[in-house]
Order: sequence, then C-alpha cells, then structure tokens
Amino acid sequence: MSGPDKLLEVTNVRAGYGAVEVLRGVSLHVRSGETVALLGSNGAGKTTLNTVLCGLLPVQSGKIVFNGQELTSAHYRKVVEAGLIQVPEGRKIFPNMSILDNLLLGAYTRAKARRQDNLAQVFGIFPKLKERMTQLAGTLSGGEQQMLAIGRGLMAEPILLILDEPSLGLSPLLVEEMFSLIGQLRHRGLAVLLVEQNVGQSLDIADRAYVLENGMIRFEGAPADLLASDELRRAYLGM
Repeated sequence: MSGPDKLLEVTNVRAGYGAVEVLRGVSLHVRSGETVALLGSNGAGKTTLNTVLCGLLPVQSGKIVFNGQELTSAHYRKVVEAGLIQVPEGRKIFPNMSILDNLLLGAYTRAKARRQDNLAQVFGIFPKLKERMTQLAGTLSGGEQQMLAIGRGLMAEPILLILDEPSLGLSPLLVEEMFSLIGQLRHRGLAVLLVEQNVGQSLDIADRAYVLENGMIRFEGAPADLLASDELRRAYLGM
C-alpha cells in the first residue's frame, strides 16, 4: 500500500519495446511537494520510464499508483486528468501557433474552467511570455521555448510535474536560469520529478535522487550521500 505522503509510487515496473526489455524492475517514489532527480546517461531508460508514466507505453509487469489512483498502463488522457503532467524532452511546442494558443492548449483536458486564472499565474512566472503572447512560438529562442513548454504544463494544474531534460540544448547562462526556475516551482510546493543528465545542478535543488542504469535503479537517497561516495560518482555519474 502506498504511504499517505507518497504522491507517486512506481513498484517493480518492467517495460520495453517488443522483445526488448528496457525497464527491469524499476521502483521509485515522489512525495508531495518534493523535488526528485532521476539521473542517468543516454540509454539508461529514463525516456522509457517517462513514456510509461505518461501512459504512452504499456507496463509489462509492476504497478504505478499516483495520488491514490492506480494508473498502471492507464490511457494517457486519464494520466493527464489525474494531474500527472510531463514537459517532454525537446519542448514539443507548436511552432506555427502563438504563445497564447500554446499555453491555452495546456488546459484543454484539465483545468479548462480555470484557464484564465492559470494563465495569469503563468504570466506572473514568465513575464516575457506575456509580453509576446501573440508571437509565433517557433520564433522564440531555445530558452524561451523551454519556458513556454513549462508554462503549458503549468496550465494543466499539475499535482506532479515531470521535467524531461529541461536544460538540453541551452547555453550555460540559460541553464542557470532554468534551474533557478525549477527551484521556484519547488518553493511553490509543486512536486517535481526532474529527469536530467546535468548532475551537479540537479543535485543542488533535489530533495532526493535516483540513478538509473541499464533499466535498473542503482542508487536511491540524499544528494549529499551520492556526492560523498567516490565509487558511486565514478561508476554512475562520470564525476
């Protein structure tokens, strides 16, 4: 049974593509208001896990419970309606639509009745988006597009927000800004699962961390414990 504070609980999940098993018994959890870093190199299984959590890839075995509701192999629409919202890797904005329309699409399935209030909150976090709300999303810089993608996710009133490689492709300065923003979301009490290859800055803002390697969890614990172990840093983080 899930503990009362365990917002997301993934238990012994196995999943893959055809005969290729990618996730080999993954277990992890995220508590309410917690920021959890999921770290791992390319090919570790991070994207597959995100795809499973969002209902886009079925679970072969194991269990996913979110906010007291079982979502094992649930349809992606049910996952969104439950408040488990992902900001995907690569942003996946609609470049030929305006910033405003991109944001409003975030509230299409969930929180539609409160979209104007949520829009005001998003504009409060991202004033640049308000200034340019009629501009085509495809004309934004990479950092601004990432802001838009996160803003679109926030429009759905997430209970847990999954951020998939939010710093990917950004300049060092924009990476700093992005992690500062994630810290702001944490201070607002939003639960965040941060899936990243940027180890140092992820651990700076995370309450707990997991290391995924070859489809299996190799470490779970406090960021300080991970960083304190020379063996773990060398073996799993390349540090």
